[in-house]
Amino acid sequence: MTEELDKPSDQPEIPEIGESKNLLPASIVLAAILISVSIFYNANLIVKKLDSSPAVLGGSTAQNQQATGQNNEGPVAVPLRSEAPVLGRSDAKVTIIEFSDFQCPYCQRFFNDTFGQLKSRYIDTGGVKFVFRNFPLSGLHQNAEKAAEAAECANRQGKFWQYHDLLFKNGQSDGTGLDTASLKKYADELGLDQNKFNQCLDNGEAAEVINKDIADGGAVSISGTPIFFINGKELVGAQPFAAFEQAIEDALKG
Repeated sequence: MTEELDKPSDQPEIPEIGESKNLLPASIVLAAILISVSIFYNANLIVKKLDSSPAVLGGSTAQNQQATGQNNEGPVAVPLRSEAPVLGRSDAKVTIIEFSDFQCPYCQRFFNDTFGQLKSRYIDTGGVKFVFRNFPLSGLHQNAEKAAEAAECANRQGKFWQYHDLLFKNGQSDGTGLDTASLKKYADELGLDQNKFNQCLDNGEAAEVINKDIADGGAVSISGTPIFFINGKELVGAQPFAAFEQAIEDALKG
């Protein structure tokens, strides 16, 4: 994470000390030095404070999507989409809603490092229902929106999660593996009806669904990915499994 720090341009100059009949009185010189030292010290304190603060999730750069932790505010009412892809039991006590981008490196990190543990420990055992929502950051990721549409086209043939896994396993943050040809190849690998899939993808038939997810994410002030809502409590970034475990256990007790 990088931070911009405005430095004051009108810092007092330290008078030169030399052998001259025009030397300033020693007390004035000392005062000027003390003022300059004070400005330098306080500026360093500001820099240290900024460097130690959590990363800001703003979506303006890929680095700003780094994990930042749990929001301690109250539960958020996330708008629903009835046909959104879901894993787990419908009556699970805990619901996790993920807003994700298939070209986002931190979303891929969550998939690689945490999703499998979450699935085996909580989703497959009935404790958690997991809902996927699309939030492609098109300004940063040129192939993210089309990849999201492709996943929704696969969803219409009942293969969303298998397709979801292929996108995160094969896609790269520079867009490699998420081009249109690759998206169609994955559909073929999964045995989807290729004509239906291609028509859905080429004609942008799932674009409206993606726009709905983006609008719903915007309604709860999302600007980067990944972001999770665990029974409405926000968890930001590619957190380790332990962070999800703690949040889920707290929700199960609630």
